[in-house]
Amino acid sequence: MSRSPLPPLIVHIIYRLGIGGLENGLVNIINNLPEDSYRHAIICLADSTEFSQRIKRQDVIVHQIHKRPGQDWASFYTVYRLLKQWQPSIVHTRNLAAIEYQVCALLAGVPYRVHGEHGWDVFDPDGSNVKYQWLRRILGSIIHRFIPLSQHLQDYLLNRVGIPASKITRICNGVDTKTFYPRSGNRQIPDDCSLNLDQKLVIGTVGRMHGVKDQLTLVRVFIDACENSPEFAQIARLFLIGDGPLRAEAIELLNAASLTDKVWLPGERDDIPEILRSLDIFVLPSKAEGISNTILEAMASGLPIIATRVGGNPELVLDGTTGRLVEKEDVTGMSAAMRELVMDNDKRRQLGKAALQRIQAEFSIDSMVNRYRQVYDKQ
Repeated sequence: MSRSPLPPLIVHIIYRLGIGGLENGLVNIINNLPEDSYRHAIICLADSTEFSQRIKRQDVIVHQIHKRPGQDWASFYTVYRLLKQWQPSIVHTRNLAAIEYQVCALLAGVPYRVHGEHGWDVFDPDGSNVKYQWLRRILGSIIHRFIPLSQHLQDYLLNRVGIPASKITRICNGVDTKTFYPRSGNRQIPDDCSLNLDQKLVIGTVGRMHGVKDQLTLVRVFIDACENSPEFAQIARLFLIGDGPLRAEAIELLNAASLTDKVWLPGERDDIPEILRSLDIFVLPSKAEGISNTILEAMASGLPIIATRVGGNPELVLDGTTGRLVEKEDVTGMSAAMRELVMDNDKRRQLGKAALQRIQAEFSIDSMVNRYRQVYDKQ
């Protein structure tokens, strides 16, 4: 009796499997593609974390390269050897840190090569680096399909890099509405949160605290709003969820303004859905973005959004309908938007309701997974 052939293997190459929007999207694809359609392996150029436990399938290989910083030539040989051994049908790299490993896929004879652009990198936050544009253009000759997550990134690939439109399929992230949904009833206080939130309004953001995410501007905005409105200072509280180099600087700013008693900075958390349900307003102060998973998750949680007018944010946040858009690093503008939503209960609820309806209509996880499957099926 002959055994049925195994489903085709997709090898996903990413920099690191940790908490983040790119990684969350990858896990959602793996968990939601039918098991009899594709098998999966993940090559982490750096390492993997406990985030890998979110993968529900038991047959997914997660291989860590522990690549050295900079140009580690040995890592290319390691990836080439793995691809020769595994013989995948598809290699899917994501973002600039992984795109060069498409050369390994070509040399290993992988028949279908896909590259995803999920957002700007810290070392090229607006995509203006000509060297990286040329790198994408050259490697574009061996990549069959580019997947940008936003119109902004699609325009960049078309107009700045010169990738043919026939090679591009834009796929927005989807959000798991079984995990992210609005709170019902009273606010649940997150574990270890010592702030008194009775009769308060909670503003929050979620993300790694490093340069491009720009949580320091949000801290300055909160300080400005408190100083300009005693009523705001009385009822508003701030959650800064995440860890990274900006966390210590944020604490210094809050100390100097004597506002540490109004802000919770717990570091990295694994209970983000519950934390979002404890918020009243979500803010994303980034200097650059692709399609932000955290905005989608906050919208699915029924929250009004204040976000910077960068990258894919205007595709998600409809100014005046589902939230407010402000310019990046604009302390005055963001402070005014924040004070407006804190003081206007009806407007805040109206924007949050519209945000949830927009998620349900346009950003389901099923739609996202089906579009990825259509790309993979073209191999």
